[in-house]
Amino acid sequence: MQVEWKTETRLCHTKKLLIVNGMYPGPSISIYEGDEVEIKVTNRISDNTTLHWHGVRQMRTGWADGPAYITQCPIQSNRSYKYRFRVINQRGTLWWHAHLSWQRASVHGAFIIFPRVPYPFSTPIEAEIPIIFGEWWNGAVDAIEADTIMHGSGPNVSDAYTINGLPGPLYPCSVKDTFVQTVKHGKTYMIRLINAALNDELFFSIANHTLTVVEVDATYIKPFTTTSIMITPGQTTNVLLSADSPSKSGAFPMAVGPYATAMVPFDQTTAVGFITYDEYSKRDPKTLPASTSISLDFLPPMRDNRFATEFSNQLRSLGSSSFPCNVPKQVEKRFFLTISLNLQDCPPKKICKGLNGKRFSASINNQSFVRPPISVLQGYYKNMTTGALLRSDFPEKPLHPFDYTHPAADINMNPEFGSKLLMVPYGISLEFVLQDTGFINAENHPIHIHGHNFFVVGSGFGNFDADRDPANYNLIDPPERNTVAVPSGGWAALRLKADNPGVWFIHCHLEAHTTWGLAMAFIVKNGHEASQSILPPPEDLPLC
Repeated sequence: MQVEWKTETRLCHTKKLLIVNGMYPGPSISIYEGDEVEIKVTNRISDNTTLHWHGVRQMRTGWADGPAYITQCPIQSNRSYKYRFRVINQRGTLWWHAHLSWQRASVHGAFIIFPRVPYPFSTPIEAEIPIIFGEWWNGAVDAIEADTIMHGSGPNVSDAYTINGLPGPLYPCSVKDTFVQTVKHGKTYMIRLINAALNDELFFSIANHTLTVVEVDATYIKPFTTTSIMITPGQTTNVLLSADSPSKSGAFPMAVGPYATAMVPFDQTTAVGFITYDEYSKRDPKTLPASTSISLDFLPPMRDNRFATEFSNQLRSLGSSSFPCNVPKQVEKRFFLTISLNLQDCPPKKICKGLNGKRFSASINNQSFVRPPISVLQGYYKNMTTGALLRSDFPEKPLHPFDYTHPAADINMNPEFGSKLLMVPYGISLEFVLQDTGFINAENHPIHIHGHNFFVVGSGFGNFDADRDPANYNLIDPPERNTVAVPSGGWAALRLKADNPGVWFIHCHLEAHTTWGLAMAFIVKNGHEASQSILPPPEDLPLC
């Protein structure tokens, strides 16, 4: 795979776009469960880069995980690195993306793991269709990121959403840039949905059709039907589409638009594609409904928090004998993590464009994460966590508890900046309670944990109550995920087994929030057996 520049035209604008192998979105990678994977990545641009295989657990192979300065130093210009790993006990839809700066805005693609055994549903599948949602900026994304960092401002919102790289007819000059999928009447299709958007959670619907949700984040769930889905950046969702329109003909719009909880600017547009029945396509393959005739009343309103909550509450692990739900019933260590958007005082003689003339920042337990000048994993492997560079004393809970969801505009919201880490023994069961805060405003945060899947055993609104809320945990069939939408003004409780030695990143998958520091890392120490220890670093591991 080669990371390179290419000129692309969308929305009447032409610009240089950072892509992989000349493609946007990038190439799909398809393997089988249990395969050994080797992917050579060559950097053909002047900036550094890395790639991350989102959701792949990387058992003992943290060197292949990808987040810059967490598990590796970046791949420098005109250098290559081979990512080597084995996919163990995973199957379904995942994805890959750049994990340095905001490069993943266009550097991403599907990572599909085919199972070795049949799907756990009996419906014959006519075809499998990967669909990636993204965002398009007419301006250069790296310039928008640089301005955000320089002035502590909120980023410019995107100019369009995309469906497999195409914005659709509701945008200027984009009728020709419309995704169209032909289907056969009476057949069933598996649609593999991936949200690669940089900063926005999304709703997705297909007019006059229902969707059967069968998988999230590459884990099977109890199927249920819905007219729409909510999907956050980082998440994947597989749905079955029955091509059962009574008309047996026609073009039906599919639409993706924002789900917004924060009272800040966001892209309020809608990308549209179409499914067309083969009878319609054969009769008039170039004719699609005009933009003025497209109604979007089948898509939830952008602030439909009720629908988003109800959709998430329907997710339940399949929990069959072949695909059991191995949620930890008891835990040995608990962590309470506050997820905050902060306001940092503007330094002297600087121009700050955040709220009230300050700089936006973000934190977990009041630490705004700063990447160290070396890879954390390399530092840990060389026993450097006891020194000043890498410290394993991240607070396990807020040092000063407060009313987390109450607006707090009149108090000091400056975070502490640092790289403190959590460290846990191999094999123990953990619980993370993620608590949204209302410093600036409450917001739905998609939190991704590297190296592990986890079970979402509970969630709710308001402040988490340690005496009351655990009694309502679902320890029977909670959904298993790698990215969770922490409710706006609420909390989510996660359980996992720390059975993967190494250094693992935890961060918000809204890229602006990660840039502001809404991230942390934790270390799972080696176990007693050789099979419980991280493998040695590869010879071609990039250097800082």
